[in-house]
Amino acid sequence: MPAFSRFLRYFMVVGRTGSIRKAADELHVSASAIDRQILNAEAEIGMPLFERLPSGLRLTAAGEIMMAAGGNWQKSLADARARIEDLRGLKRGHVEIAVIHALTKGYIPQVLCALHRRYPGITVALRILDSAAMRDAVADGDVDFGIGFEPQSIRDLTVRAFAEVPLGFISLPGHPISQLPRARFSMAADLPIILPARPLAVHDQVAVLQGAAQVPLNRIFTSDNIQMIASLVQEGVGVGVLSWVDVASEVRAGTLCFTPLADPILKPLVLAMTTATSRTLSYAADLVLGEIQQGFAALAYQE
Repeated sequence: MPAFSRFLRYFMVVGRTGSIRKAADELHVSASAIDRQILNAEAEIGMPLFERLPSGLRLTAAGEIMMAAGGNWQKSLADARARIEDLRGLKRGHVEIAVIHALTKGYIPQVLCALHRRYPGITVALRILDSAAMRDAVADGDVDFGIGFEPQSIRDLTVRAFAEVPLGFISLPGHPISQLPRARFSMAADLPIILPARPLAVHDQVAVLQGAAQVPLNRIFTSDNIQMIASLVQEGVGVGVLSWVDVASEVRAGTLCFTPLADPILKPLVLAMTTATSRTLSYAADLVLGEIQQGFAALAYQE
């Protein structure tokens, strides 16, 4: 509520509760500040707004008129602010976003649904792309912003937020590897394993680990689909290798476990929200980006 409406805000709560003390508790201000505002207003209009009774305060006829006027004023103010927000584009508009498949569950859908409830006039189109295609879509202006892995390969992108995401084994709860805080990739030599294939971002990192470990693998499946790898692990046929963000929802739900890889050669993947450097976002796009950006760090792995 704007500062110039302080008296009205105080008055309306006192009128509703019939008590300056209750109003002070609800508004988190001192009782003396509320009393002073009401006394000043009564002095200005030359009539009391409340009857002071042993049981509390009761509106006078003048107070009833002020209460009704105050309700109308608050509604008019809310309507005016809504129209101003519309003019600024904050409650209407269309936003195009590109995200990788791993973000189709969990944090991103939750934020977008919460935002829709607050700003139903903003529509959002979501494109599910691999990281390379996401970067191209952002750079070419096909989308307002994108979220994917390894943004540094495109010079004309600006990183607006990022989170480091480790690679790890995924397994069923109770599997021996799920009991470890960290593991080396060489442990895969003794396990039936399901590996990611191109174009998944984790494929190249797994290839580096395979070359460094130089151990034979019992590779039973490969797949270019995150959900398929997770589903195969959930069927109990083996252990998979994916990034934390790929399976965060399943881990939090207790259906899978994630054990980060501790190989020194391995660097965390960088999950980044990017915009085109040369592009100015619309108010609606900037609003959506800001809502996602606020909790972006939650996508990082928390031990």
